[in-house]
Amino acid sequence: MLKNYIKIAWKVLLRRPFYTFITLFGITFTLTILMVIASFVDHLIGNHYPEVYRDRSVYISRVKQQDSLRQSTRISPLTFQFLNQYAASLKSADKVGIVNMFNQANAYSNGQRIKLGVKYSNPEFWEVARFDFLEGKPFNEAHIRNRDNVVVISDKLRGQYFGGNGPATGKTIEIDNERFRVIGVVKSVPSTRPMTSGDAYFPYTVSKSNYEKQGYVGSFVVLATAKTRAGRKAIEEEYAEIIRRIPKPLEEDGMRVYHMESEALPYLESWLSNFIEEDGVPKFYSALFLLALIILLLPTINLVNLNISRIVERSSEISIRKAFGAPSSTILWQFVVENMFIALVGGVIALAFTLLVLTIINQSGGSPMPYSSLISLFSSSVSCCACFSGLSPGCTPPGACPGCPLPTR
Repeated sequence: MLKNYIKIAWKVLLRRPFYTFITLFGITFTLTILMVIASFVDHLIGNHYPEVYRDRSVYISRVKQQDSLRQSTRISPLTFQFLNQYAASLKSADKVGIVNMFNQANAYSNGQRIKLGVKYSNPEFWEVARFDFLEGKPFNEAHIRNRDNVVVISDKLRGQYFGGNGPATGKTIEIDNERFRVIGVVKSVPSTRPMTSGDAYFPYTVSKSNYEKQGYVGSFVVLATAKTRAGRKAIEEEYAEIIRRIPKPLEEDGMRVYHMESEALPYLESWLSNFIEEDGVPKFYSALFLLALIILLLPTINLVNLNISRIVERSSEISIRKAFGAPSSTILWQFVVENMFIALVGGVIALAFTLLVLTIINQSGGSPMPYSSLISLFSSSVSCCACFSGLSPGCTPPGACPGCPLPTR
């Protein structure tokens, strides 16, 4: 019976090509847009190179300081010394990486200036962020103790500075008039991951890192991983207790600080904290949910209306089949299967278009968009589409409206 339903659905699609085009265009366009947006969001906040442990990581990205009346406020990353003393010793964390946020430098090759984003970090950074080493290896505690002038560079910088794709390990690179020995080359990180993206990665003992600065306000952040996803909560609570026990008031760069806030947060909440206050995060999630609901609701209404119009158009067919004794359940299931078949066809076309769009984006030199989540996104999108399609024959109690062609159950 199912095979016959699918054959009928195919014949129905071929009978009215223009109407079929409108239906499939609506499904395909909607699903393509949804899957591209979902893939982009997944690219921004998902577990992707090199931050593959985001689902069990917390980020300490800022400190907020205020005077006694909370009128003067200062927000910034923290100093290496503070994070090394308090965050690096978190007992509930498995690994704690410390790295600076934003620093720039210059290198010159063949008379051309190369603008670089540089990172200074502790050795544990390489265990928290899992980089793909194309050559060599990361620096370690021995390099830190010896204050070696070593650097790990990206494959992009290797091509710009040394030319071609030949080995760079063991060679010398000059950055800001200082020479460093290249000990490793890593696959480049997209700029959409600001805490790990860089062209050159140095040990924090390099003089320009300013790692010896005392106090709290600096340029470093923390990426800390727990052994399990549930373990993130313990890190958050332990760090909150550390901050609570710091005696206040305290002096910081000429400001007398009475209130100090610094939190260990999951990545998305840490990123949002740069734009909205903590109490605004639930409101943001609510607004985001409402927006997603509206985006889904509009194409859903269109899809239901198209299906109802198609069913009403075939009222004479339904009447003839009823006259020849076809049970109501058979006719109802025929339309359900037809709608799901159309949704599946539209979904497959949408998947092909989505792959094409992501390939164009990836080859354009922009931030790479992941393909890994497309299958789950595709199945979820088509399931929702098929669900709404299947419900459209029963949008009202069948037969309740005068002249309604829908069969009664």
